[in-house]
Amino acid sequence: MTYGGPGAEKQRIRLETRQIAQKLDPETLQRASRSITQQVLAHPSWKRAKTVMAYVSLPEEPDTRELIGAALEEGKTVLLPHCVDREHMVALPVKDLSSLKPGILGIPEPVPAEGEKVAVPEPDLILVPCVAAAPHGIRLGHGAGYYDRFLAEHRGKSICLCFRAFLRGDLPAEETDVPVDLVITDEED
Repeated sequence: MTYGGPGAEKQRIRLETRQIAQKLDPETLQRASRSITQQVLAHPSWKRAKTVMAYVSLPEEPDTRELIGAALEEGKTVLLPHCVDREHMVALPVKDLSSLKPGILGIPEPVPAEGEKVAVPEPDLILVPCVAAAPHGIRLGHGAGYYDRFLAEHRGKSICLCFRAFLRGDLPAEETDVPVDLVITDEED
């Protein structure tokens, strides 16, 4: 990390965002998650997608369980991230959430079967988490760069799910940051 450069600024914003998150009412976050979910389900990219790359949300992120369930019910192929190591993740298909196990970062993820080669389709739609995001598509993740590397290699429509409280216009971007196509946030009450 370069002190005084974009890395230090990103760390400052992560800390600031965590402080904001601690003050948010759980009921408000539930309502905001429902608003985001409804917008995603109504979006043309969702309706067209045959394969959706999702993620298992952390408590401070918009809840993705309903979206994953809806995709499975609609017969879409659902992919979830599997962290291969501290730098790379792959998308693996899942049929239900009961088979997920905590991965390298402690986040539930699919576990590849030993020696089994799985044909993984290219995602049509990629749902992307964030700590904070700018309305124009720059996002701030947790700092490991998994999604930036993944998005650089995949061409599906990318949508970042972000609580309105974490939208910012001042996010620094580095050359390795890959912007998303769209940021969906909760609507004003």
